[in-house]
Amino acid sequence: MPERAERPALTSAVAAILGSLVVTALDGLLLVLALGGVAPLLAHPRALALIAVWGVGGMVLALIRPVRTHDAVSTASESKLAFAALFLIPLVTPAVAALGERFAVFPWFARPAVEWAGIAMVALGLAVRIAAMSRLGSRFAPIVSVQRGHALETRGIYSRIRHPGYLGSALACAGGMLAFGSALAFPLVLLFATLLRRRIGIEEVALEQHFGDEYRAYRQRTGALLPRL
Repeated sequence: MPERAERPALTSAVAAILGSLVVTALDGLLLVLALGGVAPLLAHPRALALIAVWGVGGMVLALIRPVRTHDAVSTASESKLAFAALFLIPLVTPAVAALGERFAVFPWFARPAVEWAGIAMVALGLAVRIAAMSRLGSRFAPIVSVQRGHALETRGIYSRIRHPGYLGSALACAGGMLAFGSALAFPLVLLFATLLRRRIGIEEVALEQHFGDEYRAYRQRTGALLPRL
């Protein structure tokens, strides 16, 4: 019986790892297209570093698998277009910035220190997002929802910031642009920030409706994306 119980878990872990590799490969393919081929990619240290960061982040997330079940009791309505944009914009932003670097379009951030700082921002953003997902576990969901038996998380990274997962996403998206020194993707970063702000508003309403005074007190002592001074 224990062996049979372990097999589904092992199969799920393998599927998660393969899924993370597929996503990293897609990220790499977009950079290949943006930079003009495999050879330019292999000769681009920052692009290779970025792929490595994505790969490590995806592998860590696949191995810890913090989100294993979902049993939503309420779900907030949200535009399908906005939901798709929240997924696609961080995916294409680095490639658009790489395209800008290739053709020297808007090289506003083309300084080695700034570009490598962008790589660090991506790594930090992924780490923050993974930490947030690990703390929430199965309460984390891609859509705004309240799970059965949902408890308000106020510990760890959530003790100072209400939406660390969104902070991590914003850092990773902006860092993906800075890594290539071009502001061609700047409108995408601004759009992503606008959509995140809208998503945060939707989530705040849903959590206040569910937790009431408990959430209002939590909101007074914390910041949405940065610690409250």
